[in-house]
Amino acid sequence: MNINTNIKATAVPGVTRPNQPAHVIKSDAEAIEIAHRLAAQFIKGSAARDRDRIWPVEELDAFSQSGLWSINVPKTFGGPEVSYATLAKVVEIISEADSSIGQISQNHLGVVAAIRTVSDPAQQKLLFGEILKGTRFGNAFSEFGSKRAVDFETKFTDHGDHIVVNGRKFYSSGALLAHKVPIVALDDQGRAWYAIADRDAPGLTVIDDWSSFGQRTTLSGTVILDNVKVDKAWLVPGYKGYEVPTADGAIFQIIQVAVDTGIASAAIKETIDFVRTKSRAWVDSGIDNAWDDPYTIQAVGTLKLRLHAAQALLEKAGHAIDRAVANPNAETVAEAQIITAESKILSTEIAIEATNKLFELAGTRSTLAEHNLDRHWRNARTHTLHDPVRWKYSILGKYYLNGENPPLHAWS
Repeated sequence: MNINTNIKATAVPGVTRPNQPAHVIKSDAEAIEIAHRLAAQFIKGSAARDRDRIWPVEELDAFSQSGLWSINVPKTFGGPEVSYATLAKVVEIISEADSSIGQISQNHLGVVAAIRTVSDPAQQKLLFGEILKGTRFGNAFSEFGSKRAVDFETKFTDHGDHIVVNGRKFYSSGALLAHKVPIVALDDQGRAWYAIADRDAPGLTVIDDWSSFGQRTTLSGTVILDNVKVDKAWLVPGYKGYEVPTADGAIFQIIQVAVDTGIASAAIKETIDFVRTKSRAWVDSGIDNAWDDPYTIQAVGTLKLRLHAAQALLEKAGHAIDRAVANPNAETVAEAQIITAESKILSTEIAIEATNKLFELAGTRSTLAEHNLDRHWRNARTHTLHDPVRWKYSILGKYYLNGENPPLHAWS
C-alpha cells in the first residue's frame, strides 16, 4: 500500500466491534504481563506498518480486547484501577513495540480518567460499563486553524434530551478505528464538554488525511461534525476537571511521556542489536569488533543511564498522580504536575537523543531503507511536538523559585 494513495479526502466508514466483551484485568501484575505479550506480537509488523502506512486493525482489536483499555476504571464500577505508574508502564511497553499503537490509547485513557473526575454516578455507571465491555474511544479535540490549542470553534446546541454538534477537528488520533468519538465542544457559556458520539453517527465524517512523516498509523485525520446528535447521557462536563485542582491534566501528560520513553527504549535496543550484528569497527580503532569501540561503549552506557532516569521519573510521576487522584487538592495536584513535567522533559530529550545516536553509532549501513530505522527518529520528533518542553522548564522554575503552581489544563 503506497502511503500517498492511502490518504483519501473521503469519509472512512466505522469498524465492526468484536463479538465478545473485552477481558477485565484483575491486577497490576496482569496488566504488565499482558502488555509484554501483546508487544511481542505488535513489534513483528511495526516496520512494515510504518513504511506502507498499514492500519493496525487486528492489533488494535487485540489491544482493546485484552482489557488494557479499561485499566483505570475504578474498582467501584468493576474496573482494575491499577496504579498510574502501571498504566504508564503499559503504554511504554506497547509504544516500544509500535509507538503509533501506544499513542492511539492515550486519549481514550485520558477521557476515562476525566469521567471519574467530573461525571455523576449514573453517567459513570453507564460509560464505565461500556468501557469495560471493550468500547474504544478515539478523539476529536484539537482544531487546525485556531490561534491556541485551547481555542475551540466547535459548539453544540441544547435540544432537550440531546445536543447537536457542529465543527471541524484535526489531530484526531484513533478516530478512524474508534467505536465512539469524544468531541470537545463548547456550550453557550463557552465551557468545554466531551460530547461522545457514535463513530457512525449521521453527520460525523472522519477523513484519512494524516500526512505527517512520523506516527503514521495513529489513525488520525480530519473529523467533520455536521449537526451530529449526541444523547445527553454521553455528554461529559470536561471543563469541571480544570475548574479546581484535579489530576486530569497530569494524566493526559503522563501517557505522552510513556510513548516517548517507549520510543527511546526501542531505539536503544535497535542500536545495540545493529552494533552487535552489522556494524564494522572503525579503521583507526585497532579493534576487530564494533562493540569493542570505547566511544560506542561509553555512548550506549550514557543512553541507558538517561533512559533509566526518565523511566524512574515516569514511575515517580505515576505514584504522585495516584496520590492526587485519591486526595485532589492544590498541593497533591501540583506535585503530580511538576513530577510529570520533569519526566516529560527527560523523556523528550532521551527520545530525540537515542533516535539520533542510533545512526551515529550503528553507522552508514543503518540508514538503508530495508531497515527502516529512521521511523524511530521520525516518531520521536513528531510525538514530542505535542507540547513544547521549553514551557515545561518554565513551569518548573516558577514552581521551585516562586512557589507558583502549574496552570490547570490538559497540557500541564
